[in-house]
Amino acid sequence: MTSHTPVFCSIVPPHVLERLAEHADPAVAEAARRTLAGDLAQRTTRTERAVPAPAGGTGGKPRRTVHDAKNGTRLPGHQVRAEGEPPTTDDTANRAYAGLGATFDLFLNAFGHDSIDGAGLPLTATVHYDEKYDNAFWNGEQMVFGDGDGELFLDFTIPVDVIGHELAHGFTQYSANLAYYGQSGALNEHVSDVFGTLVKQYALGQSAEQADWLIGAGLLGPAVDRGTALRSMKDPGTAYDDDVLGKDPQPGHMDHYVRTGSDNGGVHINSGIPNRAFHLLATDLGGNAWGRPGRIWYATMTGGTLTEEARFSEFARATVTTARDLYDEQTAEAVRRAWSGVGVPTS
Repeated sequence: MTSHTPVFCSIVPPHVLERLAEHADPAVAEAARRTLAGDLAQRTTRTERAVPAPAGGTGGKPRRTVHDAKNGTRLPGHQVRAEGEPPTTDDTANRAYAGLGATFDLFLNAFGHDSIDGAGLPLTATVHYDEKYDNAFWNGEQMVFGDGDGELFLDFTIPVDVIGHELAHGFTQYSANLAYYGQSGALNEHVSDVFGTLVKQYALGQSAEQADWLIGAGLLGPAVDRGTALRSMKDPGTAYDDDVLGKDPQPGHMDHYVRTGSDNGGVHINSGIPNRAFHLLATDLGGNAWGRPGRIWYATMTGGTLTEEARFSEFARATVTTARDLYDEQTAEAVRRAWSGVGVPTS
């Protein structure tokens, strides 16, 4: 693929922030409005940035730099830690550095993929972005983390799967380059959730059965009474049901597909459908999800057969073909069962 369209992709869905922006508590509403405004500015800037060229191989070692925005919005900010340097006194910077490394390790060791572009792209992160910024994002060039407001959202470097999720948007950018709207956009978000949870499971040495399959566990603050994470891949729609955040809107089956004009056609919502399919496959096959399931998804993304506007059914068919090519008909049948379980046809 010759073009790699950069896209602004954030971990907290717009529908959550839009609800919070109308909250009666001025502090909650102001933090959400500030975050939405910052997201919009970044989304607009994306059209003016060029994607960095591949940097050449890394020799199996990451090239990480972490910067501090010092609660401003200028990127990348002041460099506070480079590859190989000792930990700083800032736990947030150290978590970002470790998360970049954990993501690099998964892609290299599980899939033989050198950094997120396969060609040794340096990994850059900025921490302490803006004031009480309730999000983390990939802007087409680097990772950016807010500190959260401390009540609804905590420091966005805490869950390693959030770091993996956002960096995986870079992986998609450099591989299948899935368009960020409608079903292809939901697949874009889904792929980030898949590789985000695989980063966490790989780092913890967890099997598919042992994993919690939550995206963003540990991110929600003390003001959230009924919530465990941003999303559940195992049971979409159950991550939160809270007076402040509202009800998790993710469906887990095509019967409940959400048709909406917001959030680029519901990319953060309908991603629950393929998310559940991947969970069904991983638990059906057993063992480590970065094994056969992860390799099938990785090979599908890098195989060059997907269109940029791929719908769920196209992606599902491609994973069946990949499973057969990499493994056998029995594995391909397991992939069919997983997609059938969420109502996506593979024939």
